[in-house]
Amino acid sequence: MPHPWTLLKFLFVPFLVIVGLLPQVGRAETVLDWQQLPDLPNDLGVAGPFAGVHNDSLIVAGGANFPRPVWESNKQWTDTIDVLVRTAEGYQWKAGGKLPRPIAYGAAVTTKQGVLCLGGCDAEKVYADAFFLQWNGTTVKTIPCAPLPQPMAYGQAAMIGQTVYVVGGQSETGLASATNLLWSLDLSANEDPTKLQWKTLEPLPGPTRSFNLVAHQHDGFNDSIYVIGGRRDNNGQTQFLQDVWQYTPKTNTWKERTSAPRVIMAGEAIGIGQSHIFVLGSADESNFDRVDQLKDAHPGFPQQAFAYHTITDTWIEAGKTPENLVTTTAVRWGDSIIIPSGEVRPRVRSPHIWKITPASSGKSFGWPNYVVLFGYLLAMVGVGVFFSRKNKNTDDYFRGGKQIPWWAAGCSIFATMLSSLTFMGFPSKAFAQDWVYAVGNFTIPVVAILAVYVAMPFYRRIDATSAYQYLEMRFGRSARVFASGSFVLFHLFRMAIVMSLTALALAVATPLSPAQSVMLMGVLSIVYCTMGGIEAVIWTDTIQSFVLLGGALLAVGLLLSGVDGGIEGFWKIASESHKFNLANLHADVTNAQVALWVVLVGGIAQNISSYTADQAVVQRYVTTSTSQEASKSIWISAWLTIPATLIFFTIGTSLFAFYHSNPGKLDAMATTDQIFPLFIAREIPIGLAGLIVAGVFAAAQSTVSTSMNSSATAIIVDFLRPMNLCTTEKSYLSAARLCTFAVGTFGTLLGILFVDPNIRSLFDAFIVILGIFMGILGGLFLLGAFTRKTNQFGAMTGALIGSAVMLLLWKFSKINSYLYPAAGLSVCFATGYLASWIAGKAPGDLSGLTIYDLPAREPTLAEDAS
Repeated sequence: MPHPWTLLKFLFVPFLVIVGLLPQVGRAETVLDWQQLPDLPNDLGVAGPFAGVHNDSLIVAGGANFPRPVWESNKQWTDTIDVLVRTAEGYQWKAGGKLPRPIAYGAAVTTKQGVLCLGGCDAEKVYADAFFLQWNGTTVKTIPCAPLPQPMAYGQAAMIGQTVYVVGGQSETGLASATNLLWSLDLSANEDPTKLQWKTLEPLPGPTRSFNLVAHQHDGFNDSIYVIGGRRDNNGQTQFLQDVWQYTPKTNTWKERTSAPRVIMAGEAIGIGQSHIFVLGSADESNFDRVDQLKDAHPGFPQQAFAYHTITDTWIEAGKTPENLVTTTAVRWGDSIIIPSGEVRPRVRSPHIWKITPASSGKSFGWPNYVVLFGYLLAMVGVGVFFSRKNKNTDDYFRGGKQIPWWAAGCSIFATMLSSLTFMGFPSKAFAQDWVYAVGNFTIPVVAILAVYVAMPFYRRIDATSAYQYLEMRFGRSARVFASGSFVLFHLFRMAIVMSLTALALAVATPLSPAQSVMLMGVLSIVYCTMGGIEAVIWTDTIQSFVLLGGALLAVGLLLSGVDGGIEGFWKIASESHKFNLANLHADVTNAQVALWVVLVGGIAQNISSYTADQAVVQRYVTTSTSQEASKSIWISAWLTIPATLIFFTIGTSLFAFYHSNPGKLDAMATTDQIFPLFIAREIPIGLAGLIVAGVFAAAQSTVSTSMNSSATAIIVDFLRPMNLCTTEKSYLSAARLCTFAVGTFGTLLGILFVDPNIRSLFDAFIVILGIFMGILGGLFLLGAFTRKTNQFGAMTGALIGSAVMLLLWKFSKINSYLYPAAGLSVCFATGYLASWIAGKAPGDLSGLTIYDLPAREPTLAEDAS
């Protein structure tokens, strides 16, 4: 029996060799655009100033310098405050007044309350003072704040939310007093800043340090504080540091990360994008002991920027800097970063103010990719045109005349359930985190048992077009209206989330803007869905399933071809980084590293709701000719999710291994949700990229078109027909097309509004939407099918209380959103049953409506087909 690695090599190596010979689109990179702003009014410049932004103006306060000639002068401290404002004519400096004392080398962070200045020193003393600087357009006002627990200079600070974190620095004028202390201050805790309380947190476990760099960034799981390098006194000798430490406030823990490429100290670090930290200026140890010897011949500090990626834990050089300013602060101002003044070599300051704007390098999509992409899109429209001629009534339009083959219905359920969340969300989760979320999909075959033996027979027995016809028979008209209305709202939001997710991704992979991508997906889906009805949707879903899986398999091969060491290198990198982790064994429901039990409970509840009470899925149960074929469609859709989940989580892990091997190809401006499209756009050979982008479109359109058709079905069947608003079957068919068009249009417009690059993960956003709406519907179905005592009053009470609890959880709770479906389902079920018991009114005739009151035999094939 050959070794598994031998088999994998035999299968993949020839393919990878061929792929490697194909032309590549190019490589991604982040470009830093350096622009010089008006010089600081102090032509000597300053080192160690307090700097930040308030009222859209840059405040530079205090600092120290040497009068000319610098080698014959003593250091002087300043208390001057200068403010750079933006006007219609450009940038202009204004005088902002004076600090309480001449001071420099403290820490500063920009807050809503103003620029928070912390500690600092002069020639004789280190201070613990803290105060805000607020610019009112005329002068800078100083607002006292709670002082630091002890004096601090040459340390740095960063913010997460409204909490300030201060790390390192020294408490006296000598380097021997360097610390490893970590303090935090919650600015939202009290309106009076002087009454705020500093907290002393777990100290940094590494060496004490001063002149260290501090930045805030996300690591894929949590927001964290990163401490980089610095220097310290080690028994009278200066020890230079290049180690990197990550502090996670959520768990109050430290973790050592990959060290910097060289000694980094006295510089500026700042988070850019979702997971990069850029070091825009720093000193190293070269010439540290030769300052007095070199004097004016000192070459200055290395003009080299660096970038660290928190997810892959890798460092790269990020280009040359026009001027290396140290002992200053990197300040975020709008979409740019400001480096205000600073030291260019020992004793010499620069008055220069640099504005740095990060941007992505643009790459052409290429006409072969356009041909493939638009050829696919036009083919989908052609499917809609073909089936438009077959729709004679609403039964054809909504159920395909019950003549859909079981395998096509199964592919449609599969495509509907996974869609863009598979193509984009799963790889981004596996790239940034691990395989924990895959476990939720592995519960689908288990839930399929409930769908095959309970849900599907109920719906086919009553010949339902809408899933919520069953709820009316069991709990009355109000339950049907509530459920159907909730379903329509859910799918409007689902359409918006799916299209915006895909659009943000395609903004990296194609020249299309996010809004243009939403419009393209929405309009084309509206065209073929409105014209062709459920048959067009199902057959396009079937085609899209093959495109989706084929493109995914192609992507895996291309990714592995770019990993150092190929397949073995992929396995080594991923294993050492614990990327195959399937279980976090803890009980915390708020932890971003979601617990195994949360995924299991949440996944089961989510899939129960989808397979029993989601009209988009249930509608497929009644499109086949028999119950036996409907059962097969459920099973094929359930089992297809297993290889699909494995493929797409493998893509995410392969992306991690690829960018761990090639960190310079990461784009700091791309979000985590865009990591797969980034690879598609930059690394996949021309022509093949168009095929995989078509797979992205396929993933989105399978969901969008389903949402349009199923929502229109619910509106017509659950609202218009009971009200007898149309007089003929032809008019209902016209109304169905009109509703499909209206739902598609509204969902598309909502998708444009949802295009927000600041959403950290649209997968998480979708989970929230899913939990708020669908968990309640799953609870209603379980109440109807598995209880005899639940009555209309109890069901509606459970639904309303469940909805209220879901909104409260969303608004005020910090529990992981993956639990939302389980919370909605369980609250609805428990309160509904309890309310029915309290009310005491027995429900009506339950024949055929619960699992305890089914007919003695199943209908025959002929009866079922009729």
